Amino acid sequence: MTHTPRLRQFALLCTSALGTLGWAAPAMAEMAADAADSPTIIVYGRPDGYDTEKTPTATKTSTPLVDVPQAMNVISREQLNDQGIDSLGDALRFVPGVVLGQGEGHRDQITLRGQSSTADFFVDGLRDDAQYYRPLYNAERVEVLKGANALIFGRGGGGGVINRVSKAPEYDRTRVGANASVDTFGGWTLSADLGAPLSDTIGTRINAAYEEFDNHRQNYGGHFIGVTPTIGAQLGEATTLTVTYEYAEDDRLTDRGVPSRAGQPLTGYDATFFGSVDLNRSEVTAHLAHMRLDHAFSDSLSANFNAQYAHYDKYYGNVFPRAAVTAANTVELTGYNSTTVRENGIVQGNLVWTGDTGGIGHTLLLGFEAATQDTAATRADARFGGATVTSVALAKQITLPSGITFGPITSSSVSDVRALSAYVQDQIDIGEHLKLVAGLRYDDFRITSTNRINGFKGQRSDGKWSPRLGVIVKPQDNLSLYASYAKSFLPQSGDQFTVLDATTQALAPESFRNLEAGVKWDISTALAFTLAAYQLDRTNTRATDPVTGNVVQTGKSRTKGIEASLVGQLTDGLQVSLGYALQDGEIRATTTAAPAGRRLAQLPRHQLSAWGRYQLTDKLGIGLGLLHQSSQFSTISSAVRMPAFTRLDAGVFYDVSDRIALQLNVENLTDADYFPSAHTDNNITAGEPLNAKLTLRVKY
Repeated sequence: MTHTPRLRQFALLCTSALGTLGWAAPAMAEMAADAADSPTIIVYGRPDGYDTEKTPTATKTSTPLVDVPQAMNVISREQLNDQGIDSLGDALRFVPGVVLGQGEGHRDQITLRGQSSTADFFVDGLRDDAQYYRPLYNAERVEVLKGANALIFGRGGGGGVINRVSKAPEYDRTRVGANASVDTFGGWTLSADLGAPLSDTIGTRINAAYEEFDNHRQNYGGHFIGVTPTIGAQLGEATTLTVTYEYAEDDRLTDRGVPSRAGQPLTGYDATFFGSVDLNRSEVTAHLAHMRLDHAFSDSLSANFNAQYAHYDKYYGNVFPRAAVTAANTVELTGYNSTTVRENGIVQGNLVWTGDTGGIGHTLLLGFEAATQDTAATRADARFGGATVTSVALAKQITLPSGITFGPITSSSVSDVRALSAYVQDQIDIGEHLKLVAGLRYDDFRITSTNRINGFKGQRSDGKWSPRLGVIVKPQDNLSLYASYAKSFLPQSGDQFTVLDATTQALAPESFRNLEAGVKWDISTALAFTLAAYQLDRTNTRATDPVTGNVVQTGKSRTKGIEASLVGQLTDGLQVSLGYALQDGEIRATTTAAPAGRRLAQLPRHQLSAWGRYQLTDKLGIGLGLLHQSSQFSTISSAVRMPAFTRLDAGVFYDVSDRIALQLNVENLTDADYFPSAHTDNNITAGEPLNAKLTLRVKY
């Protein structure tokens, strides 16, 4: 197998991106000709540390994390580098309260506070909801905001949202960075991070990555190509324009793991691929273009305007186990393929005023958002001769019948989503020790769809209010005690909104109500502690059917939990990221899917994560990590229990010089056999055995 054509494509994309920057720079330079001073750069993370002091994401204003009345975890670029993490899913494993779903082997899927989602993903605060795997080569940090978040993010986000913050253009330095890594499975990655000012008022940055996939599973492989050029311009002393474009191409084998046997994941077959090498494929091409304009009218009044266009073109096909291994050691297989073409358009504007009224301080936010989402989707079932199901003998290497194909299209639809929102929020300072955060959002959400198979035309319109209230008591500047209430909603057509039927057209949106209380303590300027307790109620709920994987209605559910984290510099030379979550959740209304009292799926009672890096000398550092997850049910059937597991990781870091560094990361030191995620009772992911990755980092 040769990688030369792909590498040529990667190089061509990088060259084109650089050419685009070169074309755009003179025009922006002309617009900025009157600017006398270099722009002010605001850095929210602390250089070379894991802790983050503030973020604009949680409130759309620049707010210290200690003053945000909700649990929030931030994974810094430094921590991502130290752990050798390239993908969003791997990063989220170390966040308390986040449980990874398998996502059918072709997408990111998470369960946050007991709520599963494929769509609660954002880039720089704007929705990125297509079903695909998100890389991190162009991300400065990853933010996880817990609880209902509709005031800031709109629909969905009942259990929380995931936001990637992009790397910013360079105004005051020249950056040349490159990484190369290879792992013991044979996978490898090349990436570059280049930045430079073109003038006092023009900054540029380009990030690019090529990754070749491999792991412990039979037949697994694929590649990723990503290129992200960014250019920023200071259009006068008070105005900044930033333009970003991202191209992402992901092509990989679709792997849906192993089936179950006797109520447990099938063991002894961790490498066995229960699919077709020819038919199991996921191919995604994504284009995202983003523009942000910031303007300060005065020291107390500012505004920003954001616009994003995204186009996703996706195909995936899969053959997978549909039932448990039988007493006769046979496995039933089924399959299907799907195509999705989606276009998203978003415009968003925010006006922020800070000031006093009668001795009371205010940070007032007024904003709007308008969004469109157009989707065309098809699906066809696999054909095993004249049947849609086949049975094969269990073996280390599965033998499939010949002549498997995908039949005629069985599902075809187009949908059109239009959403218009307005919101207001006030962060109120009452004296030195009391703060309030109060806000209200109204969403007008409309979806129309056409089932191109049976001709059904569905239409639904919902107008929903989403409030948020937080009370913060600050005994001292670095310590806060808070309580909050927030509400969110999700229209009843699945979080991807592909098609309405007669049932979903008639159902009111799902509702999420989150009550939370917590403590935030900035122990030092580089170390932060958070403790939160919550109760999340979901009504008009739906969940994944244990057999088909389709969404079914389950009535009501409640999740309760406690989350704690400690992130930053614990002692001189020691950076840590520690997290713990205690969770419990149950269905509270009997339906045909499950009885009241049944435990929620993919909700382990205990989750513990720990990672630390200690600098032994000026040149040598070591890292140690731990992941523990107690047992969990794979679906709401409670028929298959995934066992508890503990995984140990390690790292060694050596600076050859100021410009060259070597890094060795080892995962699963004890070679534990574990199953971290699932999609159905018989699509269960087998965790990776002992493996290592060597990384070379070069910077100038």
